[in-house]
Amino acid sequence: MHILVVNDDGPPSNKSSPYVHSLVKSLQDAGHIVSVVLPNQQRSWIGKAHMIGQTVKPTYFRPGSLHNDDGTVHSRPSPASANQEEWILVSGTPASCVQIGLYHYFQDKGPVDLVVSGPNYGRNSTAIFSLSSGTIGGALEAAVCKRKAIAISYAFFSRIHDPEIIAGASKLSVKLIDYLYNNWGKDVDLYTVNVPLVENVENKQIFWTKMLQNYWGHGSCFEEIQDEDGDPEDEEQKIREGEGAVESRSDETSGHKHKHFKWSPNLSDVYKSVEEAGPGNDGWIVKEGVTPLKANFMHAAASTEGELKLPSSTPPLEKLSLSSESPSFLAHVNYEDPYVQPLILSALAERLPPGTFTHVESSAESTEPILHIGAYESLPFEQALSSSENLLVNAYIIRKALIRKHYLSTTAFNWITKNPSSILSTNIKPACEFELDYAEFLDDALVEAWELQTAFQKNEGRDAEDREWWILKPGMSDRGQGIRLFSTEEELQTIFEEWEADQPDSDDEDSESAVKEDGDGDYIVTSHLRHFIAQPYIHPPFLIPGDPRKFHIRTYVLAVGSLKVYVYKPMLALFASKPYVPPWETTASSSGDLSSHLTNTCLQNGQHDGSVQEFWSLPLDSSQKTDIFDQICQATGEIFEAAAKGMMIHFQTLPNAFEVFGLDYLVDSNGRAMLLEVNAFPDFKQTGDELKSLIAGLWRGVVDKAVVPFFGIEGQENSHRSEDSMVLVRDLDMGRR
Repeated sequence: MHILVVNDDGPPSNKSSPYVHSLVKSLQDAGHIVSVVLPNQQRSWIGKAHMIGQTVKPTYFRPGSLHNDDGTVHSRPSPASANQEEWILVSGTPASCVQIGLYHYFQDKGPVDLVVSGPNYGRNSTAIFSLSSGTIGGALEAAVCKRKAIAISYAFFSRIHDPEIIAGASKLSVKLIDYLYNNWGKDVDLYTVNVPLVENVENKQIFWTKMLQNYWGHGSCFEEIQDEDGDPEDEEQKIREGEGAVESRSDETSGHKHKHFKWSPNLSDVYKSVEEAGPGNDGWIVKEGVTPLKANFMHAAASTEGELKLPSSTPPLEKLSLSSESPSFLAHVNYEDPYVQPLILSALAERLPPGTFTHVESSAESTEPILHIGAYESLPFEQALSSSENLLVNAYIIRKALIRKHYLSTTAFNWITKNPSSILSTNIKPACEFELDYAEFLDDALVEAWELQTAFQKNEGRDAEDREWWILKPGMSDRGQGIRLFSTEEELQTIFEEWEADQPDSDDEDSESAVKEDGDGDYIVTSHLRHFIAQPYIHPPFLIPGDPRKFHIRTYVLAVGSLKVYVYKPMLALFASKPYVPPWETTASSSGDLSSHLTNTCLQNGQHDGSVQEFWSLPLDSSQKTDIFDQICQATGEIFEAAAKGMMIHFQTLPNAFEVFGLDYLVDSNGRAMLLEVNAFPDFKQTGDELKSLIAGLWRGVVDKAVVPFFGIEGQENSHRSEDSMVLVRDLDMGRR
């Protein structure tokens, strides 16, 4: 990740800033991109201040060898061609360093993911230190800029800066930074960490703890002096090493004596308050020589309590774990599908440590965190909107921009207009959208369907096999209902007229179904559907050598929060029940047999032998399958971004929601994967018992990518990992919290 490092002690200096170079180097060695902005001089005890009226000016520091004071300062930056590591020094405060680092430099490195302030020269424990600390002040400034921030302080017990001890503290700090970033508390704005500079610190205990509320004792924190200026670096070193704080008061009681004052706090007040408080606070834990990890800044609720245990060697991030019990939550799973319900429960049990969640039969409001997985109509959306941190639901409230065919067409069209080089310009067919109540008004409905009218004109006088064929889809139907093929306006008119002729003699406009499913075809009540789209029919489709049936690819996609999009790599190939024939060999009437064209398994009357196969097992060259999968990943990421950014009214992400979609792709004869539609709550049963393990793996990936991060827990360590199967294709931040 991209980390911005600031501090309050200035550039590397054995006198006042002996640790920053070590931490920066350790972060770089761990693979992070590190940018550095520091004050050009000592700025301790300044808190989150900005210097009003001062022009902040930069210089450019090129660090030398580690643990030595041999860096160089330059008035102008080095040329890009020099490939020289260069830090920014500014004549400002730690808070100024944050602002300048976030918004005025390093744009070529991408957005800053985390701000690390420090390592401070000395501890920052207890309220007295923390309220004045420039190190914590820098982290606070980052927090109010809506960035994750961690303040790091090294508590030294000797004036000798042992490079090995410093290196050990920096390595441990990197582990802690990685862990905190990947396990961020839900109500935490920043963390402050104190690392004692002791031998073998990497193997010391680590504790979450609370900040001690303490106060200055009697007397001033300033010393009266003659008219003179001290060196800030010298003065800071004296304070940190306990050589300051000699009180001096005038006995005069009348008039004013001209005086100068030097910051010289009596740190014995801090040490005394720690001794009197006893165990259970940050000052005491540092004093005892173990590493404390502060989980809060004053009034923020602590993420947990007790020890945080890190392995002695640097592990993959997902293996870092709290030694105390993981946070627990309630799980109400009622998917209303006997095929997938046990797979969801099994995924939760397999991917989460024992005791992490409790399955409940009711979703009644609770103060405890809860996972609710169920049918769309059963989800507590009102509660989800008011409890974004405690309730996770398995669907977005509004996602018409994707799952309604006429909206999906508009989503793609709008995006392509603004982004003509998008893969959607080639991997989704343009569609004509129209509304129609009754067949007699078709002419009026097609007035603005320019592409369709142009096609009709071109098709006039042509033989059927020479025409451009189109497919009609009702915008709000599913299961293949109402799909028809046509090439002329007369054929389209016939389709609507036959629907009207076949509709039942009933005045019940509240009927839930307008589709006859008795094996004699279907009927569509035009006025009930209203929205239709027509798209150029994809002919010829790609066919498997030796298998003449048309097929489409069912791709499962997981959308998480606001917004990450994952493509589940295991995919299905769904075949038509009959060999493919050209569209002109199929009558356009409503009674025509479309079984050669429609690959929906629900239309195959139970004849599923060989109709559902694993995509990656198809007898194709691996390069062909990889190319198709890459296209699917690109197009999927693009259509979700198009909906999230271009159709925000009709696709509204939520931070506490996730959803599994089923996307259908058809490969044409040129090997191009064409997006057909996006389905919410896809029919998992079509996979059948033979491939049930594929759906089981999908839900394990859902738990890994959606449930585990939301509740801040660690997934169970076993052989079923989702890193390879769940492919991240979009990572957006739509700003919804």
